[in-house]
Amino acid sequence: MKQIISLLFICVVALQLSAQESSPWRGVNSDAKYPAPQILPAWAETGPEIIWHFDGLGDGFSSPVFTNGKIYCSAMEDSIGYIYIISENGELLKKVAYGNEFNESFPGSRSTPAIIGNTAYMVSGFGVLYCLDLETGKQVWNRRMKEDYKSENTRWGYTQSIFIDGDHLYFTPGGEEFNFVALNRLNGDLIWKSAGNQNLSAYCTPKLVEKGGRKLLVSHMANDIVAVDAANGKVLWTYPHPNQYNIHPNTPIFQDGDLYCFSGYGQGGVRLHLNEDGSAVTKVWSTNQMDNQMGGAIFDDGMIYGSGHRNRGWFCLDWKNGDVKWQSTEIGNGVIIMAGDKFILYSDRGELALAQMNSEKMEVLSKTKIELGTAQHWAHPVVHNGVLYVRHGKSLIAYKISA
Repeated sequence: MKQIISLLFICVVALQLSAQESSPWRGVNSDAKYPAPQILPAWAETGPEIIWHFDGLGDGFSSPVFTNGKIYCSAMEDSIGYIYIISENGELLKKVAYGNEFNESFPGSRSTPAIIGNTAYMVSGFGVLYCLDLETGKQVWNRRMKEDYKSENTRWGYTQSIFIDGDHLYFTPGGEEFNFVALNRLNGDLIWKSAGNQNLSAYCTPKLVEKGGRKLLVSHMANDIVAVDAANGKVLWTYPHPNQYNIHPNTPIFQDGDLYCFSGYGQGGVRLHLNEDGSAVTKVWSTNQMDNQMGGAIFDDGMIYGSGHRNRGWFCLDWKNGDVKWQSTEIGNGVIIMAGDKFILYSDRGELALAQMNSEKMEVLSKTKIELGTAQHWAHPVVHNGVLYVRHGKSLIAYKISA
């Protein structure tokens, strides 16, 4: 009887762990649209109130994620990568080392960790995928892109965040045989491998979409947009989308059964229509105007909003046909997210702005400058429980943006 009870207990725990959800990069739907029902209509002249700031992070460009009532953020100290665990009032609770981190050009952590319960999944800039027990600080398993998947590192280091769906962990090593992989997140075992288009990976965190009862995993590789069947890795379609340096960090947008895929260096974006079961695509329109490099874009009320890269300024594109409704150079190019019904822009010049956007204009409601922190202004801000979090190098800053 005791053995039966113990077995039932183990099964229940396993089911609970399996049902836990991860904390993905750019929010629940990877669309950077965060709830903020009581968002302030404007900020003070000096900017939003800083609730606290933690200045003890190491180097890095990743964003914080939130679960278990805590904040998790990756960073590098003395060439070692750590996951920092911080309370929601800004106190360091713990940091867990995962291994050597990228200390070459633009040194620091790249990827945002995925956290499920007390388990963290993190990929280093050198291409090692770690599964960590945050309670004990020990590695559960790891996979090395070069040794295990015969892939080459990219110029600026592996820069994609892990995507998890249930017990499936998806990643794009970029090897000829292991272009896309699905792993069992509990033990790291290979579920399937796909040759994809045999291109190098291109800094892109994949997007999981559903069409006609099928789940598709879509990602930018070096020269193409590639979709594989998430159940078995079968290549469904590819679509050419090269740019000068094979850099495509933006996760695609999925809307109305169509995909919008976009990147910088003058390439711009393309809207692709998925057929009934997602096994093929046709081009709806393309534009080189909003050639966002790595700051993402937002779909809202029939429009796409984002900045350019070589094309300076912010753009509003009509979802129907790709027409530019307006362009603004009031804020430097950078990252865009939504908080409630307003937009937050974080430029590569360190500007932080609150804006209202529609098909007719962009109205900057408030603007400030990020003075804390170090290095480039590249990390994507996050809103959690009505608080805006901005990571700038070694600093994580919490702003009050809600009543």
